[in-house]
Amino acid sequence: MQLRNKYDQETLKKKLKDEKTPRITLSFYRYVILKDLETFRDELYLRFDELGVLGRIFIAHEGINAQLSVPENRLDKFRALVDTYTQFKDVPFKLAVEENKESFYKLIVRIRPKVVGDGLPDDSYDVTNVGTHLSARQWNEAMASPETVVVDMRNHYESEVGHFQNAILPQSDTFKEELPMVLEELKDKKDKKILLYCTGGIRCEKASAFLKHHGFADVNQLHGGIIDYARQIKAENLESKFIGKNFVFDDRLGERITNDILSVCHQCGQPCDTHVNCANDDCHLLFIQCTDCAEKMNGCCTKHCTDIIALPLDEQKKLRKGKRKLHAHAVHKSRLRPNLKEILQQDKPTSSL
Repeated sequence: MQLRNKYDQETLKKKLKDEKTPRITLSFYRYVILKDLETFRDELYLRFDELGVLGRIFIAHEGINAQLSVPENRLDKFRALVDTYTQFKDVPFKLAVEENKESFYKLIVRIRPKVVGDGLPDDSYDVTNVGTHLSARQWNEAMASPETVVVDMRNHYESEVGHFQNAILPQSDTFKEELPMVLEELKDKKDKKILLYCTGGIRCEKASAFLKHHGFADVNQLHGGIIDYARQIKAENLESKFIGKNFVFDDRLGERITNDILSVCHQCGQPCDTHVNCANDDCHLLFIQCTDCAEKMNGCCTKHCTDIIALPLDEQKKLRKGKRKLHAHAVHKSRLRPNLKEILQQDKPTSSL
Protein backbone atom coordinates (compact mmCIF):
# COMPACT_ATOMS: atom_id res chain seq x y z
CA MET A 1 0.00 0.00 0.00
CA GLN A 2 1.18 3.51 -0.83
CA LEU A 3 0.39 5.73 2.17
CA ARG A 4 2.25 8.90 1.18
CA ASN A 5 3.44 10.81 -1.86
CA LYS A 6 6.64 9.52 -3.49
CA TYR A 7 7.17 12.07 -6.28
CA ASP A 8 9.15 15.31 -6.33
CA GLN A 9 7.38 18.67 -6.67
CA GLU A 10 8.23 19.21 -10.34
CA THR A 11 6.78 15.81 -11.29
CA LEU A 12 3.63 16.56 -9.29
CA LYS A 13 3.21 19.98 -10.89
CA LYS A 14 3.57 18.53 -14.38
CA LYS A 15 1.08 15.78 -13.58
CA LEU A 16 -1.43 18.34 -12.35
CA LYS A 17 -0.87 20.60 -15.37
CA ASP A 18 -1.57 17.69 -17.71
CA GLU A 19 -4.90 16.94 -16.05
CA LYS A 20 -7.96 17.68 -18.17
CA THR A 21 -10.49 17.64 -15.33
CA PRO A 22 -11.28 20.92 -13.50
CA ARG A 23 -10.79 20.88 -9.73
CA ILE A 24 -12.71 22.35 -6.80
CA THR A 25 -10.79 23.77 -3.83
CA LEU A 26 -12.68 23.25 -0.58
CA SER A 27 -12.19 22.98 3.15
CA PHE A 28 -14.00 21.47 6.09
CA TYR A 29 -13.48 20.85 9.79
CA ARG A 30 -15.25 19.34 12.74
CA TYR A 31 -14.47 19.06 16.42
CA VAL A 32 -15.30 15.47 17.31
CA ILE A 33 -13.58 12.74 19.32
CA LEU A 34 -11.48 10.49 17.06
CA LYS A 35 -9.81 7.24 18.10
CA ASP A 36 -7.10 4.95 16.74
CA LEU A 37 -5.56 7.82 14.79
CA GLU A 38 -2.85 5.79 13.05
CA THR A 39 -5.34 3.41 11.45
CA PHE A 40 -7.74 6.22 10.67
CA ARG A 41 -4.98 8.28 9.07
CA ASP A 42 -3.99 5.44 6.73
CA GLU A 43 -7.60 4.73 5.80
CA LEU A 44 -8.29 8.37 4.95
CA TYR A 45 -5.18 8.57 2.79
CA LEU A 46 -6.06 5.47 0.77
CA ARG A 47 -9.72 6.40 0.24
CA PHE A 48 -9.07 10.04 -0.63
CA ASP A 49 -6.12 9.18 -2.88
CA GLU A 50 -8.32 6.74 -4.81
CA LEU A 51 -10.57 9.67 -5.77
CA GLY A 52 -7.63 11.83 -6.83
CA VAL A 53 -7.99 14.18 -3.88
CA LEU A 54 -5.04 16.48 -3.16
CA GLY A 55 -4.46 18.72 -0.16
CA ARG A 56 -3.65 18.79 3.52
CA ILE A 57 -5.55 17.05 6.32
CA PHE A 58 -4.77 17.28 10.03
CA ILE A 59 -6.40 14.87 12.45
CA ALA A 60 -6.22 14.78 16.24
CA HIS A 61 -8.21 13.25 19.07
CA GLU A 62 -10.27 16.47 19.05
CA GLY A 63 -11.26 16.35 15.35
CA ILE A 64 -10.29 17.06 11.75
CA ASN A 65 -9.19 20.07 9.68
CA ALA A 66 -8.95 19.62 5.91
CA GLN A 67 -8.04 21.88 2.96
CA LEU A 68 -8.44 19.99 -0.29
CA SER A 69 -8.53 19.99 -4.09
CA VAL A 70 -11.11 17.56 -5.50
CA PRO A 71 -11.68 16.66 -9.19
CA GLU A 72 -14.94 18.35 -10.13
CA ASN A 73 -16.36 15.17 -11.68
CA ARG A 74 -15.77 13.28 -8.43
CA LEU A 75 -17.12 15.87 -6.01
CA ASP A 76 -20.38 13.97 -5.48
CA LYS A 77 -18.48 10.74 -4.80
CA PHE A 78 -16.24 12.60 -2.37
CA ARG A 79 -19.28 14.04 -0.56
CA ALA A 80 -20.75 10.54 -0.30
CA LEU A 81 -17.43 9.16 0.96
CA VAL A 82 -17.13 11.78 3.72
CA ASP A 83 -20.73 11.09 4.76
CA THR A 84 -19.95 7.40 5.29
CA TYR A 85 -18.10 8.50 8.43
CA THR A 86 -20.71 9.22 11.09
CA GLN A 87 -18.30 11.67 12.74
CA PHE A 88 -18.29 13.82 9.58
CA LYS A 89 -21.76 13.26 8.12
CA ASP A 90 -23.19 16.46 6.60
CA VAL A 91 -20.11 18.47 7.57
CA PRO A 92 -20.30 21.76 5.61
CA PHE A 93 -17.87 22.16 2.72
CA LYS A 94 -16.47 25.67 2.20
CA LEU A 95 -15.81 26.16 -1.51
CA ALA A 96 -13.12 28.56 -2.78
CA VAL A 97 -14.41 31.74 -4.43
CA GLU A 98 -11.74 31.69 -7.13
CA GLU A 99 -11.33 28.89 -9.64
CA ASN A 100 -7.73 27.74 -9.40
CA LYS A 101 -6.61 24.26 -10.26
CA GLU A 102 -3.20 24.51 -8.68
CA SER A 103 -4.03 25.02 -5.01
CA PHE A 104 -2.41 21.71 -3.98
CA TYR A 105 0.01 19.30 -5.65
CA LYS A 106 -0.08 16.29 -3.33
CA LEU A 107 -2.10 14.64 -0.59
CA ILE A 108 -0.90 14.85 3.02
CA VAL A 109 -2.69 13.36 6.04
CA ARG A 110 -0.96 14.08 9.35
CA ILE A 111 -1.64 13.34 12.98
CA ARG A 112 -1.36 16.35 15.26
CA PRO A 113 -1.73 16.85 19.03
CA LYS A 114 -4.56 19.28 18.20
CA VAL A 115 -6.17 20.42 14.96
CA VAL A 116 -5.76 24.01 16.18
CA GLY A 117 -2.96 24.53 18.68
CA ASP A 118 -4.05 26.73 21.58
CA GLY A 119 -1.29 25.88 24.09
CA LEU A 120 -3.87 25.05 26.75
CA PRO A 121 -4.65 21.78 28.59
CA ASP A 122 -7.51 19.80 27.07
CA ASP A 123 -9.69 20.28 30.16
CA SER A 124 -9.09 24.04 30.56
CA TYR A 125 -12.36 24.96 28.79
CA ASP A 126 -15.24 23.28 26.96
CA VAL A 127 -14.47 23.53 23.23
CA THR A 128 -18.04 22.43 22.38
CA ASN A 129 -19.66 25.42 24.16
CA VAL A 130 -19.27 27.71 21.17
CA GLY A 131 -20.76 31.04 20.15
CA THR A 132 -23.73 31.76 17.89
CA HIS A 133 -23.08 31.14 14.19
CA LEU A 134 -24.03 34.03 11.92
CA SER A 135 -24.71 33.97 8.19
CA ALA A 136 -23.21 36.68 5.97
CA ARG A 137 -26.45 38.66 6.07
CA GLN A 138 -26.72 38.38 9.86
CA TRP A 139 -23.05 39.31 10.18
CA ASN A 140 -23.47 42.47 8.11
CA GLU A 141 -26.52 43.45 10.16
CA ALA A 142 -24.65 42.88 13.44
CA MET A 143 -21.69 44.95 12.21
CA ALA A 144 -24.01 47.90 11.65
CA SER A 145 -24.43 48.40 15.41
CA PRO A 146 -21.90 50.81 16.97
CA GLU A 147 -21.92 48.64 20.11
CA THR A 148 -20.59 45.61 18.24
CA VAL A 149 -16.93 44.59 18.63
CA VAL A 150 -15.40 42.74 15.67
CA VAL A 151 -12.25 40.67 16.27
CA ASP A 152 -9.98 39.06 13.68
CA MET A 153 -8.87 35.66 15.04
CA ARG A 154 -6.13 35.25 12.44
CA ASN A 155 -2.43 36.11 12.54
CA HIS A 156 -0.79 39.39 11.50
CA TYR A 157 0.29 38.21 8.04
CA GLU A 158 -3.33 37.26 7.24
CA SER A 159 -5.03 40.44 8.42
CA GLU A 160 -2.31 42.56 6.80
CA VAL A 161 -3.70 41.90 3.31
CA GLY A 162 -7.42 41.82 4.15
CA HIS A 163 -9.85 42.22 7.03
CA PHE A 164 -13.32 43.37 8.04
CA GLN A 165 -13.76 47.11 8.37
CA ASN A 166 -13.02 48.50 11.85
CA ALA A 167 -12.04 45.08 13.23
CA ILE A 168 -9.56 44.60 16.06
CA LEU A 169 -6.46 43.10 14.43
CA PRO A 170 -4.23 41.38 17.04
CA GLN A 171 -0.61 41.38 15.87
CA SER A 172 0.03 37.75 16.76
CA ASP A 173 2.29 35.18 15.13
CA THR A 174 0.22 32.17 16.26
CA PHE A 175 -3.28 31.34 17.50
CA LYS A 176 -1.68 30.26 20.79
CA GLU A 177 -0.35 33.80 21.26
CA GLU A 178 -3.60 35.39 20.11
CA LEU A 179 -6.03 33.94 22.67
CA PRO A 180 -4.53 35.77 25.71
CA MET A 181 -4.01 38.90 23.59
CA VAL A 182 -7.70 38.99 22.67
CA LEU A 183 -8.74 38.28 26.24
CA GLU A 184 -6.70 41.28 27.41
CA GLU A 185 -7.98 43.49 24.57
CA LEU A 186 -11.61 42.70 25.44
CA LYS A 187 -11.34 42.66 29.24
CA ASP A 188 -13.59 45.73 29.63
CA LYS A 189 -16.03 44.67 26.90
CA LYS A 190 -17.77 41.65 28.44
CA ASP A 191 -21.15 43.38 28.07
CA LYS A 192 -20.64 44.00 24.33
CA LYS A 193 -21.74 41.93 21.34
CA ILE A 194 -18.56 40.17 20.20
CA LEU A 195 -18.13 39.09 16.56
CA LEU A 196 -15.27 36.70 15.78
CA TYR A 197 -14.05 35.68 12.34
CA CYS A 198 -11.25 33.65 10.75
CA THR A 199 -10.49 31.97 7.42
CA GLY A 200 -12.86 29.00 7.51
CA GLY A 201 -14.33 29.09 11.01
CA ILE A 202 -12.24 26.51 12.85
CA ARG A 203 -10.24 28.96 14.98
CA CYS A 204 -13.41 30.85 15.93
CA GLU A 205 -14.95 27.66 17.30
CA LYS A 206 -12.21 27.53 19.91
CA ALA A 207 -11.97 31.28 20.40
CA SER A 208 -15.71 31.65 21.04
CA ALA A 209 -15.66 28.80 23.57
CA PHE A 210 -12.60 30.35 25.21
CA LEU A 211 -14.32 33.74 25.59
CA LYS A 212 -17.54 32.19 26.88
CA HIS A 213 -15.48 30.31 29.47
CA HIS A 214 -14.10 33.68 30.59
CA GLY A 215 -17.51 35.26 31.10
CA PHE A 216 -18.44 36.79 27.76
CA ALA A 217 -22.17 36.27 27.20
CA ASP A 218 -22.89 37.52 23.66
CA VAL A 219 -20.25 35.78 21.56
CA ASN A 220 -20.87 35.27 17.85
CA GLN A 221 -18.83 33.85 14.99
CA LEU A 222 -18.94 34.07 11.21
CA HIS A 223 -20.31 30.76 9.99
CA GLY A 224 -17.91 29.21 7.47
CA GLY A 225 -15.42 32.02 7.96
CA ILE A 226 -14.32 34.46 5.27
CA ILE A 227 -14.35 31.71 2.66
CA ASP A 228 -18.08 31.09 2.97
CA TYR A 229 -18.83 34.78 3.61
CA ALA A 230 -17.40 35.55 0.15
CA ARG A 231 -19.61 32.87 -1.41
CA GLN A 232 -22.73 34.09 0.39
CA ILE A 233 -22.35 37.79 -0.46
CA LYS A 234 -21.88 36.86 -4.10
CA ALA A 235 -24.89 34.55 -4.15
CA GLU A 236 -27.14 37.03 -2.30
CA ASN A 237 -25.74 40.22 -3.85
CA LEU A 238 -24.73 41.63 -0.45
CA GLU A 239 -22.22 44.36 0.30
CA SER A 240 -18.82 43.02 1.30
CA LYS A 241 -17.75 44.34 4.68
CA PHE A 242 -14.50 42.44 4.19
CA ILE A 243 -11.93 44.39 2.18
CA GLY A 244 -8.82 43.15 0.41
CA LYS A 245 -7.56 39.58 0.15
CA ASN A 246 -8.32 36.49 2.18
CA PHE A 247 -5.05 34.70 3.00
CA VAL A 248 -5.37 30.94 2.38
CA PHE A 249 -3.08 28.09 3.41
CA ASP A 250 -2.33 26.54 0.05
CA ASP A 251 -0.13 27.37 -2.91
CA ARG A 252 -2.38 30.29 -3.93
CA LEU A 253 -1.66 32.13 -0.64
CA GLY A 254 -4.71 34.33 -1.16
CA GLU A 255 -8.17 34.82 -2.66
CA ARG A 256 -9.21 38.31 -3.72
CA ILE A 257 -12.48 39.46 -2.14
CA THR A 258 -12.36 43.16 -3.11
CA ASN A 259 -9.96 45.21 -5.20
CA ASP A 260 -8.65 47.14 -2.18
CA ILE A 261 -4.86 46.87 -1.66
CA LEU A 262 -4.26 47.29 2.08
CA SER A 263 -0.58 46.34 2.39
CA VAL A 264 2.76 47.21 0.82
CA CYS A 265 5.74 45.34 -0.61
CA HIS A 266 8.04 44.50 2.30
CA GLN A 267 11.06 45.38 0.19
CA CYS A 268 10.24 48.67 -1.56
CA GLY A 269 7.07 49.89 0.19
CA GLN A 270 4.90 50.10 -2.92
CA PRO A 271 1.21 49.04 -2.63
CA CYS A 272 1.09 45.26 -2.96
CA ASP A 273 -0.66 42.27 -1.35
CA THR A 274 1.07 39.33 -3.05
CA HIS A 275 2.50 36.86 -0.54
CA VAL A 276 5.46 34.72 -1.64
CA ASN A 277 7.95 32.39 0.00
CA CYS A 278 11.64 33.18 -0.40
CA ALA A 279 13.09 31.20 -3.30
CA ASN A 280 15.99 30.11 -1.08
CA ASP A 281 14.73 26.78 0.29
CA ASP A 282 16.83 27.15 3.43
CA CYS A 283 14.99 30.39 4.24
CA HIS A 284 11.47 30.05 2.77
CA LEU A 285 10.40 33.25 4.54
CA LEU A 286 6.81 34.30 3.87
CA PHE A 287 6.64 37.97 2.88
CA ILE A 288 4.91 40.41 0.52
CA GLN A 289 6.78 41.12 -2.71
CA CYS A 290 5.80 43.17 -5.77
CA THR A 291 6.62 42.05 -9.33
CA ASP A 292 9.46 44.58 -9.69
CA CYS A 293 11.19 43.37 -6.51
CA ALA A 294 10.53 39.73 -7.45
CA GLU A 295 12.43 40.30 -10.69
CA LYS A 296 15.18 42.33 -9.04
CA MET A 297 15.67 39.90 -6.14
CA ASN A 298 15.06 36.71 -8.13
CA GLY A 299 12.17 35.79 -5.80
CA CYS A 300 14.33 36.13 -2.67
CA CYS A 301 13.96 38.15 0.53
CA THR A 302 17.55 39.43 0.82
CA LYS A 303 20.76 39.80 -1.19
CA HIS A 304 22.30 36.93 0.71
CA CYS A 305 19.50 34.60 -0.38
CA THR A 306 19.99 35.64 -4.01
CA ASP A 307 23.67 34.75 -3.63
CA ILE A 308 22.74 31.31 -2.31
CA ILE A 309 20.29 30.37 -5.05
CA ALA A 310 22.85 31.48 -7.65
CA LEU A 311 25.08 28.61 -6.48
CA PRO A 312 24.97 25.22 -8.21
CA LEU A 313 22.27 22.99 -6.70
CA ASP A 314 24.80 20.56 -5.23
CA GLU A 315 26.48 23.45 -3.39
CA GLN A 316 23.13 24.62 -2.02
CA LYS A 317 22.39 21.10 -0.81
CA LYS A 318 25.78 20.87 0.91
CA LEU A 319 25.07 24.09 2.78
CA ARG A 320 21.63 22.85 3.88
CA LYS A 321 23.02 19.46 4.82
CA GLY A 322 25.52 21.16 7.09
CA LYS A 323 22.57 22.73 8.90
CA ARG A 324 24.27 26.09 8.80
CA LYS A 325 22.21 29.20 9.27
CA LEU A 326 23.08 30.69 5.93
CA HIS A 327 22.62 34.33 6.85
CA ALA A 328 21.58 36.50 9.77
CA HIS A 329 18.02 36.90 8.51
CA ALA A 330 17.29 33.26 7.57
CA VAL A 331 14.44 31.95 9.64
CA HIS A 332 12.77 28.59 9.96
CA LYS A 333 9.56 30.05 11.34
CA SER A 334 8.32 31.32 8.00
CA ARG A 335 5.75 33.88 9.09
CA LEU A 336 7.72 36.42 11.08
CA ARG A 337 7.55 40.16 10.46
CA PRO A 338 10.90 41.09 8.91
CA ASN A 339 11.72 44.69 8.07
CA LEU A 340 13.10 43.69 4.71
CA LYS A 341 13.31 47.27 3.45
CA GLU A 342 15.73 48.08 6.27
CA ILE A 343 17.61 44.78 5.87
CA LEU A 344 18.16 45.39 2.16
CA GLN A 345 19.58 48.82 2.89
CA GLN A 346 22.06 47.24 5.27
CA ASP A 347 22.87 44.25 3.06
CA LYS A 348 26.23 44.25 1.37
CA PRO A 349 27.36 41.92 -1.43
CA THR A 350 28.90 38.77 -0.03
CA SER A 351 32.25 37.63 -1.35
CA SER A 352 31.98 34.13 0.06
CA LEU A 353 29.51 31.89 1.83
